[in-house]
Amino acid sequence: MSTVATKDKGQGPDELTFQAPKAEELAALLVSKDRPPRPSALSASLTFGWRAMLKIKHVPEQLFDVTAFPIMMVLMYAYLFGGALAGSVAEYIQFLLPGILTMSIVMITMYTGVAVNTDIAKGVFDRFRTLPIWRPAPMVGYLLGDVIRYLIASVVMLAVGLLIGYRPHGGVLGVVAGVALLMIFSFAFSWIWTMFGLLLRTEKSVMGVSMMVIFPLTFLSNVFVDPRTMPGWLQAFVNNSPVTHVATAVRELMAGNWPAADIGWTLGWSAVLLTVFGTVTMRLYNRK
Repeated sequence: MSTVATKDKGQGPDELTFQAPKAEELAALLVSKDRPPRPSALSASLTFGWRAMLKIKHVPEQLFDVTAFPIMMVLMYAYLFGGALAGSVAEYIQFLLPGILTMSIVMITMYTGVAVNTDIAKGVFDRFRTLPIWRPAPMVGYLLGDVIRYLIASVVMLAVGLLIGYRPHGGVLGVVAGVALLMIFSFAFSWIWTMFGLLLRTEKSVMGVSMMVIFPLTFLSNVFVDPRTMPGWLQAFVNNSPVTHVATAVRELMAGNWPAADIGWTLGWSAVLLTVFGTVTMRLYNRK
């Protein structure tokens, strides 16, 4: 705080009296200063996404579920079912890899809810809500950070698949298109877990409920086998499952085809999930 030097009558030439500025003057000085601009929605979301990346930097064990887990899934199911279902691992991996890639990424999304619940328990979100930023930024940042984790898992699984015989006839463009579509769906699907992270009280309850939701959706799909081999009542469920539509779209794109219907269903499911669970998540977040 600056002071003002004044000279009273009767004082000598070298005698000065120092007085602090009045409150009104100080307030006017502060108001006259330009405030820093409010961060945009994109800037705030990217900042929180970078925060998620920094958490991985300090706790690298978090990468186990996107490195060791995908490798285990590909090798286990390929060698366990390959001979029985297709005659050889090399034959079965052509059908399995896009499906198991979809299944693994969708299952990994549930850890988003656990991370959200942990931050709530530590009181971190109370600080976020006081910041002059776009309200959904912390949630969107979480999911943007998780997309990087999904990409890492996708690269790991594709590398393992190529080593054991997978050959995508769609080439690089087909693989990139399939992974991009899967990332869009996974981003939208993750909003289910942010809702659970805000709604439930402990990490264990979030994990338990997430398992109950994720296992029927992923296993009752066309990830492992063609639904035509299933009973009619089960086919009705499997053929209309969002995971089935995503797995089929990814499989066909990587094979060099253009499955317009399944791509449309995948994007439609993504829009519905984002609209419904994104809205519920933000209402819970504002009331938490």
